[in-house]
Amino acid sequence: MESNWVDFKAIKEAVSLLAVLQRYQVSGLKKHGQELRGRCPIHKGEGAENFHANTQKNAFQCFSCKAKGNVLDFVVAMERCSVRDAGLKLQDWFGLAAGSGAGKRSDLPAPPANTSTELARERIAGETGQANKPLGFEFRGIDHGHAYLAGRGISKETAQQFGVGFFSGKGLMSGRVVIPIHNEAGQLVAYAGRSIDGSEPRYKLPAGFHKSLVLYNLHRAKAAGQGGLIVVEGFFDAMKVSQAGYPFVVALMGCTLSEEQERMLLAHADMVLLMLDGDEAGRKATDELLLRLGRKVWTKAAIVPDGKQPDQLTAEEMQQLLKT
Repeated sequence: MESNWVDFKAIKEAVSLLAVLQRYQVSGLKKHGQELRGRCPIHKGEGAENFHANTQKNAFQCFSCKAKGNVLDFVVAMERCSVRDAGLKLQDWFGLAAGSGAGKRSDLPAPPANTSTELARERIAGETGQANKPLGFEFRGIDHGHAYLAGRGISKETAQQFGVGFFSGKGLMSGRVVIPIHNEAGQLVAYAGRSIDGSEPRYKLPAGFHKSLVLYNLHRAKAAGQGGLIVVEGFFDAMKVSQAGYPFVVALMGCTLSEEQERMLLAHADMVLLMLDGDEAGRKATDELLLRLGRKVWTKAAIVPDGKQPDQLTAEEMQQLLKT
């Protein structure tokens, strides 16, 4: 019975309307003061600005189909379901414990509906002029020597350098390996949480965080002062490359390069070495970025073996690959 309990008040306080819009891949909304306006995602009818979403009040209204209300009402309208079912969906999507009580708005994104969700998030971020705000807190008591990190070949020294470790404290990141994410200026803007027990999602990222506006590890890579940057996909790829003796490495947190990430690359690198995953997506992205970046900066690719990721290579294999 407890797993079916729905705390409507806690959900409304914990889940932002923007996060729900992102989950439904709503794009094309333009910022007007505190509101986002555009075509209604519910009835998909006429009216270029009939749908208004107030991100401060966490409420919406369509002046055409007359739908309005809070995050629960939005899900009801989108799913054609009851308020209770909407609450259950939101609890599931955003990892809210049933009956957990109210608190700060959830920093966890809903699992993507499909692979285009990140592109939708990027569009929303650009259209609303949002930025990743520095956090006002830091996690304490992180275990940098956890067995999971050792199992992935991350030394305790590297874990300490990157601030990575197991977090056993309270909250939605509890029981995960947390990875601090900093902006270009070195300010802490988010934590990613990596599952270590096979639970989904593998990674949790804050709902208000736009990874398209960040190059992971750029603040450290800049300090290395090499003039060039190695580009990988994932957090652990960047850690392993740095650990192998190449600290001038950044991660896209995926295999797509946003316009803002490209700006940062071009601002801090006079040469770029792509080292993306050895799968179909990584190969395709490598080809695209060689063409895209090659017009603006010296660009080369280090081809990771089929089916491998950089963090799965030994230091010797990585060094050999980067010398070619």
